[in-house]
Amino acid sequence: MGRIISISNQKGGVGKTTTAINIAAFLAEKGRRVLIIDIDPQANSGYGLGINVEETEATLYEVLIGDIKIKDATYRTNIENLFIVPSNIHLSGAQVDLLDAENKEFILRNALRGVKNEYDFIFIDCPPSLGILTLNSLVAADTVLIPLQCEYYALEGLSQLLKIISMVQENLNRNLRIEGVVLTMYDSRTNLSQQVVSDIREFFKEKVFATIIPRNVKLSEAPSFGKPISQYDRHCAGSETYEKLAEEVLKNV
Repeated sequence: MGRIISISNQKGGVGKTTTAINIAAFLAEKGRRVLIIDIDPQANSGYGLGINVEETEATLYEVLIGDIKIKDATYRTNIENLFIVPSNIHLSGAQVDLLDAENKEFILRNALRGVKNEYDFIFIDCPPSLGILTLNSLVAADTVLIPLQCEYYALEGLSQLLKIISMVQENLNRNLRIEGVVLTMYDSRTNLSQQVVSDIREFFKEKVFATIIPRNVKLSEAPSFGKPISQYDRHCAGSETYEKLAEEVLKNV
């Protein structure tokens, strides 16, 4: 049975999509069958894997409103073993469309029941908010992976995410646990980055991944070419660290 990992943080620009795409790609390379669920209306996971989401009619939005099954919105990527359920701007309407839906927090979990056993890993790329879409992700997930940027306000707002996770554990998904915290955009030249790493490790203890993702130009460039970093520049620092992070995720299983 596959592990469903929600990649969540209500702050934008912390590396959620970059982390989802690149861990998934490396795990697929290692022979695991992997599915990415893009539950962010910005649709960056789809763009980052070379899918023209604007011309894609079957997306996660149609799944959530009950028009189609999740298999009908699943697409192969250019990477063997890697699949994606993309989103597009229509997903932004889900907040309203699901408002009066019965058991609206469980829609994604129910949709994934029929396909969970077909994958080794399912990554859910969440939006930078704590609304119904992220809530669906947390209810459907086995674990939560939290990317944190190595900057001054890294911990700002994190208590709110942890409260939501705790609420979900108490009321909606008792088996949910934290997969780990991954530190992103690390700059070894600055004292600030080093201090943030120290603070996060003190706060989360063993839940922090050993691998730290550096600031890396190639990581920023790769999505514009519709490629994960493993295909864009295999030997850059960003590629090497995401491969190590994927190996850590494997060890957690």
